Amino acid sequence: MAPSKRYRAAVLGGSGYGGAELIRRLLIHPDVELARVASVDHVGEPLAAAHPALEGVTGLVFEDLAPARAAEGMDVVLLGLPHKVSAQKAPELIQAGVRLVDMSGDFRLEDPAAYERYYGARHPHPELLGRFVYGLPELNRDRLRGARLVAAPGCFATCIELTLLPLARAGLLEGVVHVQGLTGSSGSGVAPSAGTHHPVRAANLRTYKPLEHQHLPEIAQALAQAGARDLALRFVPVSAPLVRGIFATAFVELPDAWTEERLRRLYEDAYAAEPFVRVPRKRLPEVAAVSGSNHAEVGVAVGPAVKGRRTAALFGALDNLVKGGAGQAIQDMNLVLGLPEGTSLQDPGPWPP
Repeated sequence: MAPSKRYRAAVLGGSGYGGAELIRRLLIHPDVELARVASVDHVGEPLAAAHPALEGVTGLVFEDLAPARAAEGMDVVLLGLPHKVSAQKAPELIQAGVRLVDMSGDFRLEDPAAYERYYGARHPHPELLGRFVYGLPELNRDRLRGARLVAAPGCFATCIELTLLPLARAGLLEGVVHVQGLTGSSGSGVAPSAGTHHPVRAANLRTYKPLEHQHLPEIAQALAQAGARDLALRFVPVSAPLVRGIFATAFVELPDAWTEERLRRLYEDAYAAEPFVRVPRKRLPEVAAVSGSNHAEVGVAVGPAVKGRRTAALFGALDNLVKGGAGQAIQDMNLVLGLPEGTSLQDPGPWPP
């Protein structure tokens, strides 16, 4: 008889794409047993009703459970719920005393006014803002170890933060920074919409929420924590004809002493010990290299000196459902539970993607 696993986990909001990735990673986790999956959709049906890849893999079914019931006997609960829904469910889970990793944007910000502006509603529990550790391990690893409450970062936010984090820590990130990010259709969620309808999406590029995307304040907050000064992000997101993946390009003006070789060394040193961030040596980042995996790639290009300044282009790529979503939530969970950080996340992803 196989030995029992050390910890038990429940997923709330398991019928979406993020939930699918959470479930898949938990089912192969050697130390954490996925014991319960709650959803308002497919209640009483097997998980394969929403996620065909799980056909025959597990006997679990979707359950319609109140938060306290879902948390009974659990060591950790992972929330794959939409924004504004997590904020309603979290207090009951916190009262139950369970460790919590939330994938929504409801607890990433410390400022309730910023939440109201970017999410279009007053936060129902502003007293909880600031109690959650922001779950970017490359920024907050020590705070995540043993934390009770974690707010996992957004997909665009993760990619852009990793792309700019070494500059912030080196004191080189200040003022206006222009960023463009392209994203795959799975980032819009499982419910069909005009933005994800295949006949339009498959051969199209279109922007949405230019200069006002909801990830802007969390990016600014995280980079300020890392050392950015007076940062003003100008971010334009673009829907791309991809299912998975994010590719971000940021433009920063640097003193002319910052040649491409010097900047590259800064990035290599910054991420040398990071298990899931790499700086490719022979090429620049690309989505296909990280699709399906928890890895992110970053890279740099630097132009010639003009009047004592150089323009640096910084690039980042990741899978929005894994390192930009559920994979990072699992990474956070591992740190919270004191487990090896990369457990169930080491696979490099398929090739071709």
